[in-house]
Amino acid sequence: MRKYLLRNCPRAYLEILASSFTLMMNMSLVSAFLPIFAHELDPSGIMVGLVSSVWFLSRMFLEIPSGILSDRIGRRLLLISGLALSALGASICALASNIYVLIAGRSLWGLGTGLFFMNSSAIIFDIFRSGRGLALGTFQSIEFIGSFIGAPIGGFMVGIMGYRMVFAVSAALAAASFIIAYFSSGLRQISVKRVIGREILSSLKKVLPGRNMALTSVYIGSFTRMFVWTGITGTVLPLFLNIHLGVPVEIIGIIASIRTLGIIFSTSISGRLSDRVGRKPIVVAGMVIEALSLYAYTCVPASSIIISIISFIDGFGRGMVLTSLMVLLSDLAPQSLRGSAIGIYRTFMDIGGFTGPIFFMALYEGFGPTSPFLSAIIFVLTVSALIAI
Repeated sequence: MRKYLLRNCPRAYLEILASSFTLMMNMSLVSAFLPIFAHELDPSGIMVGLVSSVWFLSRMFLEIPSGILSDRIGRRLLLISGLALSALGASICALASNIYVLIAGRSLWGLGTGLFFMNSSAIIFDIFRSGRGLALGTFQSIEFIGSFIGAPIGGFMVGIMGYRMVFAVSAALAAASFIIAYFSSGLRQISVKRVIGREILSSLKKVLPGRNMALTSVYIGSFTRMFVWTGITGTVLPLFLNIHLGVPVEIIGIIASIRTLGIIFSTSISGRLSDRVGRKPIVVAGMVIEALSLYAYTCVPASSIIISIISFIDGFGRGMVLTSLMVLLSDLAPQSLRGSAIGIYRTFMDIGGFTGPIFFMALYEGFGPTSPFLSAIIFVLTVSALIAI
């Protein structure tokens, strides 16, 4: 089925896959050491958290306008602009000699990736009117293969060339993604039904949070997913493993890669499964798996093998939520407002991504290293119950 999809899909889909694969490698190269590098520049827990959260702060107020603009002028221009900003942001990080320059670079980098992934998702939903779970799941599997490759390579590259040169390699990969998308003939040929400003403003209320409870639960799920992802996985967990369990940075890169392997397997399966059995059961099951994995991190000994197994299971649960929650959004939102709905969805995601590292680092410093994990479990299980209703 997947081979059939890749052979018979529009060219634009294949070119988005190639550009996304390269961009995910660009992002994941720094994932294993980013909070450690930030901690070396400034040991303040708040500043370390801000390095991760500013990735989302920069786009928090632009996702909805970008979504509306995407519905009006099309997806391509915003997509390639996002890739250009990603390359610029990574380049600034490569020059960082203090944490403020690092924060500025991460801000632009995050804004750029936000524009790319919002519009690439909208394009996929525009192209595929049936089998969206399979199409999005395949897209996410291939992009996370890039992350799977990049995370351990970045961890080992640090020991050879240092933090800043790894950022420079990331910038080059983002530039490669830009070149692929800019010269894509398939993307130039994609057309969407564009709507005028009055039509958008009069019908936007259909997808606003609070007006549609099913969509609202999806938006809250988007917030929680990224709140925990960036706060625990992206910030607290590397420090917990390195400082409290004595796991080297190189091994943390491998653990992150194994988690990504779990996401790859999950997205390749759960997308098609959600087409058959429904989106909500897959989302809820994924959240329960994620909660169990978070608890397991706090209980295991300092064994790289055991931590890697937990990380794989954690990634599998996250992948189930990642694919099915967004396809559920596309099912609930009208086609003419899909860009706007994705913009709202991603705004909630950005708020979660911004607040998560700061919130969980405050718990980490104030109440001990296991308190962030236990708090995250409560969030995840509560939202899973809301979505199941």
